[in-house]
Amino acid sequence: MDDVATDGSSTRTETTAAPAANAANAAGTASTVNPAKPRTTARRGRRVRMTGAERREQLLDIGRVLFAEKGFEGTSVEEIAATAGVSKPVVYEHFGGKEGLYAVVVDREMRQLLDMVTGALTAGHPRELLEQAAFALLDYIERYTDGFRILVRDSPVAQSTGTFASLISDIATQVEDILGMEFKNRGFDPKLAPLYAQALVGMVALTGQWWLDARRPQKSEVAAHLVNLAWHGLDGLEQRPRLVGHRRN
Repeated sequence: MDDVATDGSSTRTETTAAPAANAANAAGTASTVNPAKPRTTARRGRRVRMTGAERREQLLDIGRVLFAEKGFEGTSVEEIAATAGVSKPVVYEHFGGKEGLYAVVVDREMRQLLDMVTGALTAGHPRELLEQAAFALLDYIERYTDGFRILVRDSPVAQSTGTFASLISDIATQVEDILGMEFKNRGFDPKLAPLYAQALVGMVALTGQWWLDARRPQKSEVAAHLVNLAWHGLDGLEQRPRLVGHRRN
């Protein structure tokens, strides 16, 4: 009873302008129920409300990080939702599930890389074009590391959204046109341009995968060595290359 009297007198001191509230506090009801309401309201008031578009972007950013770190199979809808501070139905509402979220992430990264490479291939000397292509891929790896990690992973979802191999093929198609003109000017068969384009882009892409973790030597040096191998290899091309070993088929 002494504790109750003390609490009651304290409450009366803080709220002398509200006799009705004092009576409720003395009865014990306000001290056990009412104070909880403003605290809950305050917590909700501090929570940032997002528009649908903002929430979608948040989920995409979170998904990109988790997919890059754990892969598609190792990431769950529960983890995505918990990281975003929302319930699972919110993820389903925006993307229909983990597969839908992953597909959008992969599609965005593929378009980002393709745009960077094709945008870098401006007019210039063929060797400079090789440098531009190499720098574009290495720039993407450096700026969008999580995205590149996702692209080089295999996933069942990638079969419907495209794979890293299909992306490389798209980039090779851009290079193919450049090589075709160069081959024609040098008297080579332009029909072989697709083969050499795949070889060159594949070389740069695989080196990029290695550099993703190694990060040594520095980017400009990696680009210089890639172009050195590609350019001097092209510079010394034989019109009718032949095998020197015993095997012929």
